[in-house]
Amino acid sequence: MKLGMVGLGRMGGNMAERLLNDGHQVVVFDPDSSAVEALVAKGATGGSSLNDLVNRLESPRTVWVMVPAGDITEQTVIDLTGLLDDGDTLIDGGNSNYKESQRRAEQAATYGIDFLDSGTSGGVWGLANGYCLTVGGSRKAYDRNRPIFKTLAPAESDGNLYVGPSGSGHYVKMIHNGIEYGLMQAYAEGFELLAAKEDFNLDLGAIAENWTRGSVIRSWLLELTVDELEKDPRLDALSSYVEDSGEGRWTVDASVELGIPAPVITAALQMRFRSRQTDPIGGKMLAAMRNGFGGHAVKKASD
Repeated sequence: MKLGMVGLGRMGGNMAERLLNDGHQVVVFDPDSSAVEALVAKGATGGSSLNDLVNRLESPRTVWVMVPAGDITEQTVIDLTGLLDDGDTLIDGGNSNYKESQRRAEQAATYGIDFLDSGTSGGVWGLANGYCLTVGGSRKAYDRNRPIFKTLAPAESDGNLYVGPSGSGHYVKMIHNGIEYGLMQAYAEGFELLAAKEDFNLDLGAIAENWTRGSVIRSWLLELTVDELEKDPRLDALSSYVEDSGEGRWTVDASVELGIPAPVITAALQMRFRSRQTDPIGGKMLAAMRNGFGGHAVKKASD
């Protein structure tokens, strides 16, 4: 099957390579010409622009967009909608907000273009292991493009799933990432408690490895933790600064909109915010209030 791939960052490039390895014909475009050249060397056809990429595809065309959520995705979808024809398919495999995907699907439909939103999980390991995909939009368009999804998913499990109407693929991925926040925070707190019991001098890497062997809390996240602890047993080379890419915030927003409590995911998101504050005034306020009502000792900034 022949398709276009727009956006050749690490994940997009790996996806294109996986498709090439399975015999698909892939036309690629990225503003970074070196990324295009790297995939051309592996068998892809290079496009010099979005227009060139579309012209190199046969109808009905399929173009997969793999660029960061936000303005870049918006502009890319607008540009491609103006270039594609009735019966073509446009797939957004990035982490777009599901409400934006619903709107984009409605706009694409006015041109007769099928818009599929594909929640895509697998990160940098997807080339070797495959990607977990949740796809929303027209079922007919999904079935027509299933060879693509099948190739990108893990070979042993065919881990791609059609989940429902437009927006649902990205909604499911959003909740997936919210759960991920909670799981990561639980592991982080647990290992901090292990490390804090200094009189036991616990080997964090050995414990993590032990827990991957049949424990009820074993997971791929834990296996990745084992790898990191093997390289740096106390993670001394790292800062405690942790970014968030937006999906956790959207998950918390959804919990408020739906009136569904999500305290673990919310707390995990808040902890990421706290990690980025070096000397938050909130802590100073607590110290000031304790000193004010009870005369409790405070630690001065100069101490």
